[in-house]
Amino acid sequence: RYEEREDFAVVMQPFFRNTLLPLDSNGKPDLSFFAADCFHFSVRGYAEMAMALWNNMLEPVGEKQTYNNFTHDRSKLKCPKPEKPFLSTLRNSEFRNSDLNLEKTESSVPYWAVIVAAVAGVLAGSL
Repeated sequence: RYEEREDFAVVMQPFFRNTLLPLDSNGKPDLSFFAADCFHFSVRGYAEMAMALWNNMLEPVGEKQTYNNFTHDRSKLKCPKPEKPFLSTLRNSEFRNSDLNLEKTESSVPYWAVIVAAVAGVLAGSL
């Protein structure tokens, strides 16, 4: 829809697509990444997500990381490079001439799974 625009771009940032639950040294979920409700992120969790999102925005289309490793390591934060001091889009990633299929693809998550998750969240929250 926006592929031909020079002044606007929409880019999917897949940093959370293959992310696994962070584990502590005992192999149990690391609750320091989550708020008291065990559903929302804590400050630490939001910091990890913010770094992953920022890094994704700097990575070229077609080379974006699809996971977050929850290392709480600030050194993994990427910086713009002098030769490419901008956020990556389809146009400036030079990915336009490849085999990228821009047609609408079917979601990998069935619609009913979203409904079930929402209902479960409401029930868990009310308990």
